[in-house]
Amino acid sequence: MNAKHVLFATAVVTFAVVGLPTDANATDYHHMHLTAPDAKVAAAWYIEHMGCEDFGREGACRVGTTDFYWFEREPQAGSVGSGVNHIGFSFSDLTAKMAGWQAAGLDIENPDEPIRDIPGLFKLAFLTDPWGTRIEVVEDHEWPGFHHIHLSSPDPEATLAWYENIFGGESDSLKGRIDGLRYGGTWLLVSPLREGTLATTQRRAIDHLGWSFPDLDAAAAEIKSKGVAFTMEPRPFTNALGQEMKISFVMGPDDVSIEIVQPGS
Repeated sequence: MNAKHVLFATAVVTFAVVGLPTDANATDYHHMHLTAPDAKVAAAWYIEHMGCEDFGREGACRVGTTDFYWFEREPQAGSVGSGVNHIGFSFSDLTAKMAGWQAAGLDIENPDEPIRDIPGLFKLAFLTDPWGTRIEVVEDHEWPGFHHIHLSSPDPEATLAWYENIFGGESDSLKGRIDGLRYGGTWLLVSPLREGTLATTQRRAIDHLGWSFPDLDAAAAEIKSKGVAFTMEPRPFTNALGQEMKISFVMGPDDVSIEIVQPGS
């Protein structure tokens, strides 16, 4: 067992002792940081096809309370094969949306019969954005918008416990069928890795996930007490809108890069 797996195991074991984030350090899901050669083109694609909205930052967009940003470079690989297999969006009429995506020539899985209606769950289909991020599109009227982040892991139960330990979230079951954590209206789900190994998310189509705390220094101290090392210690940062904030990074299970921020104002 290498040092990374020791830290993961320590953090999961510490869960029972230290507990979840305190109310003073309550966390929210904050952003997805993807990769594409041109952030403005990528943001425009998500605005046109995934219901993203312009919030005044060039080369970025927002769905509900979740921001979407892009590193401007060629991704080294798609999301599949990393610890973040895909992300999901929910629409009120998936059949109508699918007709529009097909007319626009999107890269849709099983194009002849793309939509499956799963009894007890919802209608769903899969497609891939032009830069390699796999996207599940669903018709879940209970949870519209940015619906979920779907991880892959050789140990889904331990992985979900790690995220709950570090970032809280509401332990819930999607339609009573899929256990996960919920951050507002966005679910974090984990499926078992069937074969092979997982590559780091860094420099791939989905580069990293992002959570926020109102007091990053206090949150970092608590996270460290749970055995998690920071790959970047909290530091001041001025974002593209000129807001002063703080940022930091940790590495989650299965080499998933995670940014932890204190949002600016």
